[in-house]
Amino acid sequence: MNLSNLKPAKGAVKGSKRIGRGTGSGRGGTSTRGHKGAGSRSGHSTKIGFEGGQMPLQRRVPKFGFKNINRVEYNGVNLDTLQALIEKFNLTAVDFDALKAHGLVSKNDKVKILGRGELKAKVEVTAHAFTASAQKAIEAAGGSIVKI
Repeated sequence: MNLSNLKPAKGAVKGSKRIGRGTGSGRGGTSTRGHKGAGSRSGHSTKIGFEGGQMPLQRRVPKFGFKNINRVEYNGVNLDTLQALIEKFNLTAVDFDALKAHGLVSKNDKVKILGRGELKAKVEVTAHAFTASAQKAIEAAGGSIVKI
């Protein structure tokens, strides 16, 4: 047996409705399109979200708020995660490349160091942004911060 002679079990695949093949088929004449109107013509298609003239859902639902198009999304990395990384791989400096290499961030992410946990190692941390508590904790441990 190989891929070229595989076929579905008998009765598993149902044939498609053959429309427009004469009145004896039960689907001749107007071929299930009804009489007149746009739906009976070739090339007709309804717009996405069109509900037959009823007020569409996206217009019925109330709107509020807005999306700031200039928002900067940061990928947060906590101090306890950094400490675990430093202990596991004996790092002296933590930068974007190190975080990317160990799967904490992707290549287009911006990194923000957050203050959860504690940092015991003296390291130079390079990131796009730092919280005030994270900055204090890094400097208290004898390390330094570098903003990209």
